[in-house]
Amino acid sequence: MITLEIDHEIINTASEWEREGEKLALAIVVKTWGSSPRQPGSMMLIREDGHIVGSVSGGCVEGAVIVGSKKILQENQAELMQFGVADEDAWSVGLSCGGQISVFVCPLSKIEPGLFQKALKAQENRLSVGIECDLKQGTVCKLENKFDSEDNFFRMQIIPKPRLFIVGAVHISQHLIPMAQISGFDVNVIDPRSHFASSERFPGIKILTDWPDEALKKENLGENDSLVTLTHDPKIDDPALLIALKKPLFCISCLGSKKTHEKRKSRLIDQGITEKEFNRINGPAGLDINAKTPAEIAVSILSELIKSWRGFI
Repeated sequence: MITLEIDHEIINTASEWEREGEKLALAIVVKTWGSSPRQPGSMMLIREDGHIVGSVSGGCVEGAVIVGSKKILQENQAELMQFGVADEDAWSVGLSCGGQISVFVCPLSKIEPGLFQKALKAQENRLSVGIECDLKQGTVCKLENKFDSEDNFFRMQIIPKPRLFIVGAVHISQHLIPMAQISGFDVNVIDPRSHFASSERFPGIKILTDWPDEALKKENLGENDSLVTLTHDPKIDDPALLIALKKPLFCISCLGSKKTHEKRKSRLIDQGITEKEFNRINGPAGLDINAKTPAEIAVSILSELIKSWRGFI
């Protein structure tokens, strides 16, 4: 079974078009061989007038899927479309170095009613939802149980977006937040200092102004969550770590030098954190790219977050 994050643009648009009574088709990459710019589970919506949202490949492959969807919508029958290409023709069709790709294109009438709303509701509740494509019968529905792969089926588990809690409404945060959002993270900022944590400095961002331990206790932390501490202030960073290290977060990173990290270790162990729990912390935060500026440090931290997230799912 393929595991991937929910694509809010796809699901929201599909739900909206469904409510408006639009005729649409859903294209899903169900298999790739060789090189392909999009992984299995990638989706694209095609409206009857040719308007699209999302992507399944690029180049002529997407053009062929859009053209083919017109026939699919007219005949009200799903179709499994196959594309293959040699290396020398790869770029023109959107398969970077040659390869093959299978795209399942299904009209809305063959998709379980309310499926998109169910996916949105699951995301709101930080839950996963399974989706099953019956390639033989030409249908898409919610998957109630997990099964092993079968030739006539493509099954995927859509999981909530990774959530990032940033402790410290500081300069680095102002660079990290927009990059993390573009990369698909649901970002929250925690800082009890109101002069730092203001909507003027962080417009449109969820800001939690409780002390970090109190804020995190309310958030039902799980394995799709991550934490980065940036204040350099033990009074603010440590309470967040004491909560996070007892939860199954996929990434915990702390800004500061190696010397600072050793002092942090001493403090946290004195407060009941075990050596094994402490070793989950990435410190200093970020991959080593010789970052110097706040923007560069933000890039290194985001790189570490992405690496941890991709390793997790």
